[in-house]
Amino acid sequence: MKQFLFMAWLTISTLCLAAWPAMAQQKEWGSDVMHISQAQLHAEHWMNKLKNPEQVVMSDVQIRAHNHSLLEHNRFVHDPLLTPEVLTDKQLKAKINSISKVPKSARFFLDGRKLAADDYAVYQQSMQFSAAEQGHRVTYGLIVKRAAMRTFPTDDRVLNSAMDADLDRFQESALFPGDTVAVLTRSQDKQWALVQGFNYLAWTRVENFAVASKEQVQAFASANDFIVVTGAKVFTQYVPEHIGVSEQQLDMSVRLPLVAKNEVPNALYGQNPYANYVVWLPTRTAQGQLSLQKALIGRSQDVHLGYMPFTKENVIKQGFKFLGERYGWGHDYNGRDCTGFVGEIYRAFGLLMPRNSGDQGGTDFGIDTRFNKGTPVAEKLASIKSLEVGDLLYIPGHVMLYLGAEDGQPFVIHDVKGLAYFDDKQKLYKGTLNGVSVTPLLPLRLSVQNSYVDRLYNIKRIR
Repeated sequence: MKQFLFMAWLTISTLCLAAWPAMAQQKEWGSDVMHISQAQLHAEHWMNKLKNPEQVVMSDVQIRAHNHSLLEHNRFVHDPLLTPEVLTDKQLKAKINSISKVPKSARFFLDGRKLAADDYAVYQQSMQFSAAEQGHRVTYGLIVKRAAMRTFPTDDRVLNSAMDADLDRFQESALFPGDTVAVLTRSQDKQWALVQGFNYLAWTRVENFAVASKEQVQAFASANDFIVVTGAKVFTQYVPEHIGVSEQQLDMSVRLPLVAKNEVPNALYGQNPYANYVVWLPTRTAQGQLSLQKALIGRSQDVHLGYMPFTKENVIKQGFKFLGERYGWGHDYNGRDCTGFVGEIYRAFGLLMPRNSGDQGGTDFGIDTRFNKGTPVAEKLASIKSLEVGDLLYIPGHVMLYLGAEDGQPFVIHDVKGLAYFDDKQKLYKGTLNGVSVTPLLPLRLSVQNSYVDRLYNIKRIR
């Protein structure tokens, strides 16, 4: 009987879903996003389906063990403070070449001109360094403002042959205020530096970080009393006479130490701080050195004392705080992409992850359910039927977060650019999402030939 019921469910799930009444819902309020009602765009809709919403999935001790294991065994996650203090010429060159490779595919400037060898020669020249018999000394520091991480030390925007201006192929990632970095080298004009963050190595402008001793950076990063930004973006209070601490943007997962109570005055920057959290904010001196300054974050802001508890309810809450944010390739457009989206959600609980989807989905951490090219769709659908809230689903180049089921159909929230599915006439409809979106999983297609489920290669459960 169970086998019969499963096969019936499988048959229904693999059809075009034309009988699913939600098509009427989408037409009712003018959306081309299939099978979505307005109620499904509220976190509470999905939270109400949870049986034990506040049950802790992983304790603080387990999360620390998870991070320790990643740092020990996953080549894509690093403690920047463990970067060797001196690099040989060969080691430094290898680091540069690991990120700053001339792409095999053609690249184009915004005006349509194809990048030539001379263009790449300019970038390569800017990364040249003098040989040093005694090696190249690594310095350490903290990010002081949202920092773009680039393939080469340049702000030039370049596109692939599709000429999609949203996808700057030199944009790699971003780091946030308070993130630790190891500074490996600087460009010849001293305006850029190659920095190692916790999950990425790339170039950023030197104005984005401040240098300090390893001990200073370690003390900041290991402070016991801290707040974590749990909103998509929050801001420090306006301070008219101190630009460096005034209205500074802090993205989800930023972690800042609290100022000790005995160091908090009754008046700070002309304001009584009692209705604020007073934090140490990293700032940069004119000489590029770290200066920790007191900053005010209103208690009305979306922050949490310490990391948020890792619960399914909180996974949903955090995901919906990004709902509608425009897609930003490599954290471009002051936003984030699919892996930045899931990475910042889980980092609010203190959990680290590799940066790119292939690095997340392709390496072993958590509980992985892997599929190969020959895996039958029926086997994948059986695993999908057993999904839990917060599970991550990987297809090549993309990751989605499972929200729950509605009328037996699985739904995901993800930061996604394109939209494609078969319409009521079985023709492939192509639209756009270009932001954090809630969608059903099964109708999503990459092409006429391939659905998302066809290309699904891993389901990861963070445990």
